[in-house]
Amino acid sequence: MRAKTRFIATLSVAAVSLSAVPSAEAATLKWPGSSSVTTADGSNTFGENMSGLSFQGQSVLWAVRNGPGTLYRLVPNGTGKWRKDTTGGWGSGKALNYADGGGDPDAEGVVSTPDGIFVSTERDGDNDSESLLKVLRYDGSSTDSSLDATAEWDLTSDLPEVGDNDGLEAISYVPDSFLTANGFYDEKTKAKYDPAKYANHGGGLYFVGLEANGTIYAYALDQNGDKFTRVATIKSGASKIMELTFEAEAGRLWAVCDNNCSGRSTTLKINGDGRFAVTATYNRPSGMSNLNNEGFAIAPQSACSAGSKPVVWADDGATGGHALRTGTLPCV
Repeated sequence: MRAKTRFIATLSVAAVSLSAVPSAEAATLKWPGSSSVTTADGSNTFGENMSGLSFQGQSVLWAVRNGPGTLYRLVPNGTGKWRKDTTGGWGSGKALNYADGGGDPDAEGVVSTPDGIFVSTERDGDNDSESLLKVLRYDGSSTDSSLDATAEWDLTSDLPEVGDNDGLEAISYVPDSFLTANGFYDEKTKAKYDPAKYANHGGGLYFVGLEANGTIYAYALDQNGDKFTRVATIKSGASKIMELTFEAEAGRLWAVCDNNCSGRSTTLKINGDGRFAVTATYNRPSGMSNLNNEGFAIAPQSACSAGSKPVVWADDGATGGHALRTGTLPCV
């Protein structure tokens, strides 16, 4: 969501019934990692509108800016902070386009997967009065100065009607191996999830978060075209959602809200019925102000040191000239 503008979403009755879950938001726990948070970028490096984050290993952090739509490849600067990669033409980030080479995708979420870099969007910045809920795939190895989507999936007709600034804020990826090992329930087939039912969908499912109602939707995306199938609809435990991150080692999906929810996060795991359900709700670290955090990423287990691993938040408002902040979570 672009920080300067906010619109009221128009939701169907069905969507409203899935939205606010006050009891889950009320039963909040202390942040499980360190209470202290520090800035993780140079002063005035990125400006406003930084949104989704995703680790690729422990030494690459992907980030998207939502206005104008831009993809950044970040690397460690050697002092515990992140900087723009200066190789491969990434020094200023790369402008994002739709598959036809045009438009200005309002990039809100990003996830690095074996199939490529996937971005969730809520509208076209060239026509920002109309909701356009798309997932776009990009080639992160390209040396081009701007990137055209190598595939795109328009989910608008499959999701509740929402305002142009209340759309797909979040995206994450959960491997098929994890889903099948834990008996994930497929709401489409009304049986245990069988990856073979979805041709050419890659190695996992894509989970997107709709800001307006705080609901998570899981999709199989045909990597050879633009077809998709919704596999599950999941209550996140929050009234709004800004980021999704799958923590593989703990087998849990994190759903993060911004200052609208005082920076709370919920975690979800697959329960005995094969469905993702809320297991905990956490307050933000006590050392971090109630920022407009729209991005959150958890470093992999390989980054563990002294029992902790880094996490990074992206502040859309670039408070105090900093868009990135870092803290910790316990290693599993």
